Amino acid sequence: MAKKKIAILTGGGDAPGLNAVIYALTKICILKYDYEVVGYKFGYRGLYNNDFVKLDLKSVGGILHKGGTILYSSNKDNLFDYTVTDENGNKVKKDVSAVAIENLKKEGVDTLVVLGGDGTLTSARDFARAGVNVIGVPKTIDNDLMSTDKTFGFDTAINVVAEALGRIHTTAESHHRVIVVEVMGRNAGWIALYGGIAGSADVILLPEIPFSLDAVVKKIKERDASGRMFTIIVVSEGAKEIGGEVTVGKIVKDSPDPIRLGGIANKLSYQLEDLIGEEHEVRPVVLGHTQRGGETSPYDRILSTRYGAYAAKLIADEEFGNMVCLRNGVIGHVALEEVIGGGQKLVDPEDELVLMAKDMGIFFGDEELK
Repeated sequence: MAKKKIAILTGGGDAPGLNAVIYALTKICILKYDYEVVGYKFGYRGLYNNDFVKLDLKSVGGILHKGGTILYSSNKDNLFDYTVTDENGNKVKKDVSAVAIENLKKEGVDTLVVLGGDGTLTSARDFARAGVNVIGVPKTIDNDLMSTDKTFGFDTAINVVAEALGRIHTTAESHHRVIVVEVMGRNAGWIALYGGIAGSADVILLPEIPFSLDAVVKKIKERDASGRMFTIIVVSEGAKEIGGEVTVGKIVKDSPDPIRLGGIANKLSYQLEDLIGEEHEVRPVVLGHTQRGGETSPYDRILSTRYGAYAAKLIADEEFGNMVCLRNGVIGHVALEEVIGGGQKLVDPEDELVLMAKDMGIFFGDEELK
């Protein structure tokens, strides 16, 4: 019998841990199950263009700790609504999923393993509905997928935030400044919450808890009165004032998720400096893509390796149409049909960590100070 051939692709934004999944999945597929493994480049675009590379023990050697993805990625390519040029030279949207399915058949691919977040896994579900043997692996630094307790990349991101806050702390204290640090997360505040607590932030502003600008000013003045003449504010990119709107950085028209949040740190800095007057300089710091880059944390390396290993098991057991997940510390799986449309995992304002942080004096901008 011919060897089974497994294909891997990585879609959406890059995240630390992608290479670790590729590493573990490839090694186990080859060493334990004697499968062939290939990787499609640039996510679903590579699947459409039949652009792939062979993955073997040599090609995945030394990648476990590296951030990014050796297969590259794209967050714009939905093959069920893909931009193509028609016979008149016009750009039009078209379902080209049949081309991708034909490419898989032509190359003799038995199973497609998809590493990605909500948008990438939605397409994975749609390919499963079309008869493709699909296994999903959850990826996002935002940690906002309902069907798993942790997504790889999150731990590395909060490590970056905590380290950055430690460095910012010394400058803020030395110059008696208010420094506003913007972190990623879109509409979920997990990075701001975990990173802010670990980095000793004084104020944490989350998308799930709209804030009062006046209350934040009062918090700064309260710290001044107590002799703490500086304030570090961590703000999630999706945070907004009570009754206000999120701050949009730009619109990417050809993306399935066109709204790019960003700019809240700059906006908030101008507002605060105007209200505080000459008492403090207020400086914005945007950590941006530093949260997604660099070496993968040890925790994420282990989690990603567990995900990759379990994905190999699902292939061997022919448990297709599922996504690997972590629940209560145990690796398992859940149907892709349940994953998609299940809602976004957001921070509960009554979450244990939020309440604990408030007890320690961290301010969330949602209540008037006494």
